[in-house]
Amino acid sequence: MKDSKSNPAEASHNTTGSSSSRLSPESPISKSGALSYSVASNPTYDNRGALHVLFAGASQTLPGHALGPKLYDYYLLHYVEKGAGTFRTELHTYDLAAGDCFLIHPGQLVSYQSHGRKPWQYRWIAFTGSEAARHVEQAGFRPEKSVFHAGTACDISNWLSVMQDAFAERKESAHYTSLGTLYMILAEAQTHLSEGQTLTSGESSIRRTVKQMIQYMSTQYAYPVSIEQMSESLGYNRAYLSRIFKQETGLTPVTYLLKLRIDKSRQLLRERPDLSIEQVSASVGMPDALYFSRQFKRFHGEAPTLYREKLLARPLRSKGT
Repeated sequence: MKDSKSNPAEASHNTTGSSSSRLSPESPISKSGALSYSVASNPTYDNRGALHVLFAGASQTLPGHALGPKLYDYYLLHYVEKGAGTFRTELHTYDLAAGDCFLIHPGQLVSYQSHGRKPWQYRWIAFTGSEAARHVEQAGFRPEKSVFHAGTACDISNWLSVMQDAFAERKESAHYTSLGTLYMILAEAQTHLSEGQTLTSGESSIRRTVKQMIQYMSTQYAYPVSIEQMSESLGYNRAYLSRIFKQETGLTPVTYLLKLRIDKSRQLLRERPDLSIEQVSASVGMPDALYFSRQFKRFHGEAPTLYREKLLARPLRSKGT
């Protein structure tokens, strides 16, 4: 994949007659530019959904086959299976080959052309929705960054093929199949587009790593996880993570995880009087009830049994008091 700056004026000429209708990227008029062509629409249409796939298609183009300059009113993602070609936006020109993906944003003036000797074969997916822009941005796409290299060994081609088949067979589950496929493709994009990406809002890489640690512990505290497991999951050395975590929070990861578990246990003691101390302890990832009781007293000055008894002994407040 090669990227070079293009002249915006050159890319924006000849806008007359550009289409923004919800047609497939290769309408019947342009089928003469393809050796093979297929497209299937989603049998379910949700014009108010957060994310919705409109259609999916595939084509083996003829040498030099070109589309645009034109506009679309939906997102259109292509994955190049074979061959090569050129993708132009108002900001960049990309020379693409097998394994590359390129995304067209709604309202973006684009053109793309198959290579003269190695015409490309590609698959595409069109999608829209009230949350589409947010998902696209979170995946790392920007109008100035519309391409990533997924490689020919990735599963994107297979995912798109399964989606198109589901649409063509008019399966009731096709809508959910397409959403799952789209999320997987966006996840693949994020993996590649985030590499080497600078952090926004002045956020340091250390602070981002600490946030990842907190998120990990917040979702895994109910399980018997260890700091070693978290370090392995995040791909860092335990000593390094412990040092930067204490630097940012004032606590070691071990202490933070223990405090998180004790805080969650207090919530259960308040809200679930039907649970035994052993059940509360196990529910917050501490199967040893005696150890749990000792740590609870360490943080709150009293045993969990006494804490609960005091709560139950309190008179209920009447409304308005």
